[in-house]
Amino acid sequence: MERKVRVRFAPSPTGPLHIGGVRTALYNYLFARQMGGTMILRIEDTDSNRFVPGAEDYINEALAWLGIGIDEGVREGGEYGPYKQSERRDIYRHYVQQLLDAGRAYYAFDTPEELDAKRAEIKNFQYDASTRMQMRNSLSMPADEVKRLIDEGHKYVVRIKIEPDRDVTVNDLIRGEVTINSSVLDDKVLYKSADDLPTYHLANIVDDHLMEVSHVIRGEEWLPSAPLHVLLYEAFGWADTMPQWVHLPLLLKPDGKGKLSKRDGDRLGFPVFPLEWHDPASGDLSSGYREGGYLPEAVVNFLALLGWNPGDDREIMSMDELIRDFSFEHCSKKGAKFDYEKGKWFNHEYLSAMDDAKLAGLFKPQLAEHEVNADDYSDEFIARAVGMVKTRINFVKDLWANCGFFFKAPEAYAEKDVKKRWKPGTDDIMRQLVGVLDGIDDFSSANAEAIVLGWIKDNEMHMGNVMNAFRLTVVGECKGPHMFDITELLGKEETIKRIERGIANIQPIDA
Repeated sequence: MERKVRVRFAPSPTGPLHIGGVRTALYNYLFARQMGGTMILRIEDTDSNRFVPGAEDYINEALAWLGIGIDEGVREGGEYGPYKQSERRDIYRHYVQQLLDAGRAYYAFDTPEELDAKRAEIKNFQYDASTRMQMRNSLSMPADEVKRLIDEGHKYVVRIKIEPDRDVTVNDLIRGEVTINSSVLDDKVLYKSADDLPTYHLANIVDDHLMEVSHVIRGEEWLPSAPLHVLLYEAFGWADTMPQWVHLPLLLKPDGKGKLSKRDGDRLGFPVFPLEWHDPASGDLSSGYREGGYLPEAVVNFLALLGWNPGDDREIMSMDELIRDFSFEHCSKKGAKFDYEKGKWFNHEYLSAMDDAKLAGLFKPQLAEHEVNADDYSDEFIARAVGMVKTRINFVKDLWANCGFFFKAPEAYAEKDVKKRWKPGTDDIMRQLVGVLDGIDDFSSANAEAIVLGWIKDNEMHMGNVMNAFRLTVVGECKGPHMFDITELLGKEETIKRIERGIANIQPIDA
């Protein structure tokens, strides 16, 4: 019987969610939705020393903003809870004891100082079959001594007992068979008495088994741990229910080599976190994609194509399309360079395709920031204004710079354009233009354009000089959307008023 697809995203609340973690969550989500499966959010908070207040809420908020839906988790509940590892201590103790009783794990009482001394004594020291009998543990010590130390409350850890010289094979959906000899593995710590919590390695395996996870989809950085996890499944007698492993390619620096880090974002000026993060310890503020003006759909689309492709040249893909077409067969084995400029391009494309009315709603707060009362304008006016310039912007925050002139007549004029376009006699030509415009009854874009261009041609004027001076008086600089689309929206009265103001205020500048 085929197993129901159940995947989990299991971040640690040790700080903000890195964009690489977001992509891992996204791939889990796409696969789960495609297969009609379940998406689990499990909080792996076993490292109590690194816990950061607010990090768990941040994770939930970030996933919600991106549209990555969770079916089971701390907030959603579910039949397999608790979904926070710090609340599963009793469960882990049971399985730690099971490994000890089966001789697959052992107690170790080595102090940090003793471990440091051994590292100094043995080059490339590894706690394993070749060294464990030199250490203070239940394999090298009498049983009564071990019991005494435990009864007296001495701190200890429980380590897995790795048998040497055995080939361990991990079957990975992206990388195929990966085989590692067990002799390169150390006897990893599975449990620490100091905080009564397991380490990632034990908790991860126990939870994946008990929550019936069918596929473990995680970053490539966890691949070296996979053989240990295979051995743990076998040690518990769970080999038949082992999940399918999937190790995703790393997100790499935009330049140079190595894994993408926060320092790269700081150095090159792009976010590496989905949301803005205020560090509660240092007070430092890290930028986020949401606050930077990125649309969640654009971020999802951008991330999905970092390490995966749909098998053709499509780039703009909705969440539904990503769910439909996602496959591990088209995931790369190599890391993907984080092209943050491409992220801007995706945002540009999504803004360009956005409904004008929706974009107008996102723009309205900028009107208030510039002391413009949005109620003075119809929704249609605002929508048409942003619709004319949306293909020119990468972010919503760019709108005012591109269409603010619709709401505020220019009070100053771009010096470089005045110098180039406003010559002696230009004011007279603009007065003539006012007369032409004033005589137009149908002020629609096409009609006004035909009349004005006809007037310029009939009078053998220089088209560029006249039209650029016209634009300068209305917009304040020689840029913007189609001139007669602008005048249609502004209307005849406002257009003429602006030209007359320009005539009164613009003076030629000597070259």
